[in-house]
Amino acid sequence: MRIALTIAGSDSSAGAGIQADLKTFAANGVYGVCAITAVTAQNTTGIIAAAPLAADLVTAQIEAVVADLGVHAAKTGMLANAAIVEAVAAAVEDLEIPLLVVDPVIVATSGEPLLDDEGLLAMKKELMSRAHAVTPNIPEAEVLSGISIRTEQDRREAARRIFALGPVYVVITGGHASSERIVDLVYDGEVFTDYAAERVAGRHTHGTGCAFSAALASQLALGRSLHEAVPLAQEYLAGAIRHAPGLGRGAGPMNHFWRLDLDRGGRL
Repeated sequence: MRIALTIAGSDSSAGAGIQADLKTFAANGVYGVCAITAVTAQNTTGIIAAAPLAADLVTAQIEAVVADLGVHAAKTGMLANAAIVEAVAAAVEDLEIPLLVVDPVIVATSGEPLLDDEGLLAMKKELMSRAHAVTPNIPEAEVLSGISIRTEQDRREAARRIFALGPVYVVITGGHASSERIVDLVYDGEVFTDYAAERVAGRHTHGTGCAFSAALASQLALGRSLHEAVPLAQEYLAGAIRHAPGLGRGAGPMNHFWRLDLDRGGRL
């Protein structure tokens, strides 16, 4: 059984964070293990409260699962502060955790900050260079690169600047763009590759970044290349949005198990 590790915050509404990652891992055929970085009180309308865990407790969680179960790929989500970012970077290095996907969670969908300024600096300095892939959306790519993204040339320049931080691949997701189709851009330091996918309408998009990066990590854990993994993650995400259960008054959760649902001949 292939194993994927998520290092992220807990979402009490289970639409994003650790809960979404573990569901995505299971839906994509890998066994998920986790290290929780923060606890949040949130629902589909926003985050009510949040508290980070101690960095040494985050490290202990990572060490516990790697030592006993092993890990074939990993991903990060909400890391909250510099101490946790530095602890995660050190654990990835010391434990030789392979195929790390960094989802640079900076701000929640509802606007609340999820990484402080010192944590952002630590992410750029300590974590990016240990990443197999980093998966910012357009607003996150603007923060990481320091430029505004208005055109395709802007997006490519942002990818170049993020690549200079050290990851093997940069994947700038296109969900925040105004185009009719979603186009995710992959850059490997030499070649830019666009992956276009259908844009699925609807407000139930809570945790899309988490699910996309977790789906990528799942496919990497299964032995697929990054270029093989991206379209598979796109397909998974589109189905999860299309078959969302319609819960909550705000940006509701997706249906992470939509394929199982279809196999049963119905939906939640």
